[in-house]
Amino acid sequence: MSRPAKTVTVARLNDAILGCFSRVPPSETVNHLVRYLGTWSAVPYSKLFMVIQYTIKLIAPFLRLRARVQHKYGLRATPNSAGAKAYEKLGSLLGDSRTMWRIWGLLPIFQWLISLERSPPATRTLLTIERLQGWSMLAYYPLEHLYYLLSHNIIPSTITSPLSLFSSSKTAKKLKLDANKISLWSTRFWALYVLLHFAHLVEDRKLLIQRHKALKMSKGGAGLTKEEKKEMAERWDAFWSEVITNLGYLPLTIHWSLEKGLFKNDIWVGLFGLVAAVTSFRTGWKATALPPPPPAPAVTEEKKSEEASSPSAPGYEL
Repeated sequence: MSRPAKTVTVARLNDAILGCFSRVPPSETVNHLVRYLGTWSAVPYSKLFMVIQYTIKLIAPFLRLRARVQHKYGLRATPNSAGAKAYEKLGSLLGDSRTMWRIWGLLPIFQWLISLERSPPATRTLLTIERLQGWSMLAYYPLEHLYYLLSHNIIPSTITSPLSLFSSSKTAKKLKLDANKISLWSTRFWALYVLLHFAHLVEDRKLLIQRHKALKMSKGGAGLTKEEKKEMAERWDAFWSEVITNLGYLPLTIHWSLEKGLFKNDIWVGLFGLVAAVTSFRTGWKATALPPPPPAPAVTEEKKSEEASSPSAPGYEL
């Protein structure tokens, strides 16, 4: 007897297409490479450089405005600001270095998508969102890398079409790579990731509320303990940090996804970028903070009298 055909559902298509990494075995080579590259500590530097870069974007226009005002009132020979140009050069170098550090950013995405299928999030909705986010990054990173190499003239802007690899050089078709269009599409996939992250945050909020209710119900409606209040406070703090970071990134990704941009004044880019940078840096700073030391044990009266009668060590004050 032939087996009945399985019904094709959205969930099955989701698993077959977006969840295809479930058929990719974990790679110790990729994991080792991610660990090795992680020892370079590029991410903390990138967050710090991002704060400096977008601060500069706000400082440079102010220096130009000051130069024009001083020139108008005869306090400066020219309306130009050498300081603004110097700051902008530094900002450009920082932005370039941050892009360079992301050159291997595709490896953690592969690692994430493989682990996602083996350790899925709490709900099916979150699983779908994170799958889509992962695939958007699979499109974003190669396009960004291609744009970076083109903009620095590392690879030629005209290449042979893959369909013409086995043709003669005279008949082979050429493909022209437009760095600007590649940059636009790269940022559009990043914008998709940011929009998906808002959907992720909606689900995160539901889970946080459920967690809070579950903790209260487990105590029969009584208040939370000190440890539970601390846990929930930390979770909500992380949630709102993600919200603010995403609100900073959203207008930037839309701006860079449009050919004519969203803002006429670059100050808005600096402002939203600085919001995202400072919040992201704060999140990383809190994540790497050492846990507070355990409370000191209570000292009994007998122990106090023993310490009072014993001499202090030479060279130290207690």
